[in-house]
Amino acid sequence: MRTAEPWVATGRLFRLNLRLDRVRILVWVLALTGTVCATVLALEETFPDGEARQARAALLDNPSAVLMTGPAFGADDYTLGAMTVNELSLSVLVATAIMSILLASRHVRAEEESGRLEVVRALPVGRFAPAAAALGAVAVADVAVGAGITAGLFAAGLGGVDAVAWGVATALTGLVFGAVAAVTAQLTEHARAASGTAMAVLGAAFLVRGIGDVVEPTGSWLSWFSPIAWAQQTRLYVDLRWWPLALSAALTAALLVAAVLLAQRRDLGAGLRPARPGPAAAGAALLSATGLARRLLRGTFLGWTAGLVLFGLAFGSLADSLEDSIADIPSITDWLVMDLDALTESFAAATLSYLALGVVAFAVSGVLRLRSEEESGRTALLLSTGLDRVRWGLGWLAVVVVEALLALLLAGAALGAGVTATTGDLRWTGELALAALAYAPAVLVVAGVAAALVGLVPRFAALSWAVVAYVVFVSWFGLLLDLPEAAMNLSPVQLTPLVPSEDWEAAPLLGLAALALALLAAAAAGFRRRDLVA
Repeated sequence: MRTAEPWVATGRLFRLNLRLDRVRILVWVLALTGTVCATVLALEETFPDGEARQARAALLDNPSAVLMTGPAFGADDYTLGAMTVNELSLSVLVATAIMSILLASRHVRAEEESGRLEVVRALPVGRFAPAAAALGAVAVADVAVGAGITAGLFAAGLGGVDAVAWGVATALTGLVFGAVAAVTAQLTEHARAASGTAMAVLGAAFLVRGIGDVVEPTGSWLSWFSPIAWAQQTRLYVDLRWWPLALSAALTAALLVAAVLLAQRRDLGAGLRPARPGPAAAGAALLSATGLARRLLRGTFLGWTAGLVLFGLAFGSLADSLEDSIADIPSITDWLVMDLDALTESFAAATLSYLALGVVAFAVSGVLRLRSEEESGRTALLLSTGLDRVRWGLGWLAVVVVEALLALLLAGAALGAGVTATTGDLRWTGELALAALAYAPAVLVVAGVAAALVGLVPRFAALSWAVVAYVVFVSWFGLLLDLPEAAMNLSPVQLTPLVPSEDWEAAPLLGLAALALALLAAAAAGFRRRDLVA
């Protein structure tokens, strides 16, 4: 066999992947480019002079801000470029990494899991051609995002070599995590597990970078174990250095080689880590619709909840250091009249709103799994046993709702435990666990939108992620970009009172709960009336 044969038809499959993903890639590029450009303009308007920017730098000089942004290079001379990088680069890097993971998992593993790749491989197609074409499409997407960010910076007045470096750093970070997904796709038989494992690696990289930067404001030795830190260590708009990006390029190459070597050791459709055989007879819990749903959603629930608990503990442990940092800033303490409990409540309330975003994403992924079960044909098999389709659908949604509430409760309790560990006040664990439930109606509204789409127009169910993206965007950038109040209020998370720093308000919570019930009722009606869609 000639050495070129394993790569036969790579070009054709590459063009096919680009055609299939052209809308997805365009949406990601426009969204990230628009966010960067709008943020630069908003920061320039909000902080027009050096004095205002220095006050902002002082406010962000605390561990919680460092965890959520990164090392604040240039804080002594906080230029517009340094401010933009400090407040935006982490979000852009994480978003690009998520895009790369999803695209890589979709083409490397999902096509194989569905059986479509087997049909393709029946044609004159090389063994490694599908994976190479998939990663080529991921590379194009990453380069397009990087180019878009550079163009957006030039358009906003922050052009120059630093703008180019930001684009290159973003593209390389995306490539690293696309390669991570290529490796995890070799380990498991299922696309969901492959992408979930890659997302866990991304979460670990985020935490390692965050902890390392908290230890040392400009990045400690621990930070260098995270590919995210390598991009931030380029010190854009302060003291540009290119060499950290060589680490990203080297790791990408190593991961791709590892993916190829691992692919040679497995059969088509299999993973290096084979699925465990199930028991010979189903347990009593699997004999009901809700029991089966619980079993199918168990991995997703445990993964999301574990991540949220870890983030809650990490953020909660910073509460005491936040108080110390604020107290050390005279320009703030002169006008900030707030006791330490109130400051901790404000910090906890803001953190709960971010944890709620994770629960929103979990709930939507759980609802959309119902659509995946239908597409795979397993739902049809279940209904052939006499199971009522409305009972099946509502039972599944009930499991998602209960698990979302439990995830909120555990995330809030973890945040409270972290605060308790640093302040010594035992009341925080229970108080923040209860406060987290304030976001239950908001979570159920977004989950209800996903359920309604699955029930009424299943082919558009994936648009649920656009709703999640909007909710996250408003939470992260709404105030910074000074979005209109009407646009802000389209996010149910924004309508939720910031408990415990604010009082519980029944009106918005009851309104959101009523909307969630209406959406779930619409979903039930859709389950009853429409045919199954394969």
